[in-house]
Amino acid sequence: MSEQPVLWSMDERGVGWVTLNRAHKGNAYNGELIQGLHEAMDSLGAEHGLRAVVIKGNGNHFQAGADLVWLNEVRAQSPRANLDASRATAMAVDRLNKLPVATIALIQGFCVGGGTGVAAACDVVIASEDARFAISEARWGVTAAVIVPHLVDAIGARQVRRYALTCERFDAHQAKALGLVHEIVARDQLEAKGGEILDALLECGPDAIAETKALTLRYAQGGLGGGAMETLIEIHSAKRQSSEASEGLASFAEKRSASWSPKSCFRAR
Repeated sequence: MSEQPVLWSMDERGVGWVTLNRAHKGNAYNGELIQGLHEAMDSLGAEHGLRAVVIKGNGNHFQAGADLVWLNEVRAQSPRANLDASRATAMAVDRLNKLPVATIALIQGFCVGGGTGVAAACDVVIASEDARFAISEARWGVTAAVIVPHLVDAIGARQVRRYALTCERFDAHQAKALGLVHEIVARDQLEAKGGEILDALLECGPDAIAETKALTLRYAQGGLGGGAMETLIEIHSAKRQSSEASEGLASFAEKRSASWSPKSCFRAR
């Protein structure tokens, strides 16, 4: 029997702990992990006295984006199945973004693709010195559509226009300069620093936190209404089934440059 892809619990202070648990895959997300996130939020949201949520990843990496094997399986299915997959992905991040309690992400290793969306959707982000980031979807011919509003809120449209178009990797210090990360610590100090932030949060009124967060989101891109979000879901889904996505994902699986890369063109001469 496979391990549960997402673990969660609540401690005596009312802090919910959510752990991505596909360490053997760098916590890359698939349908089961997405469903696990929904179940964690359902369960913790029903708990009386929830005050904050901390999300982290087991193993060497926080979240290595989409599991591309799963992505290929989904794209071969019907348009309806692809819409459902995009909607589940979008709503998992959107629900995290809109939780009426403070959220903290503890990030080590890779945080790429959808992982950057999870980080952007959290209120406080603490990264280890060795954390590495990338908004990597376009590299594989797909789009980051459903996390773009959260990224724009976190780092601004100007920076999204660079990093989501070039898919460049950037380190924790650049992530802090961009505004995606608040604090950088040694890997073995992640939970200790998270504890310091939690101590500060728990001194604040829970209703005041919920109201302040709701007001902030009201004026933020990540607070987009249902119609706008549905459009992003449709774009996200359709792009996954495009010929460009087919080539991009194939190039990853075959460990080669995609057809649009100058490296690929040079080899063909």
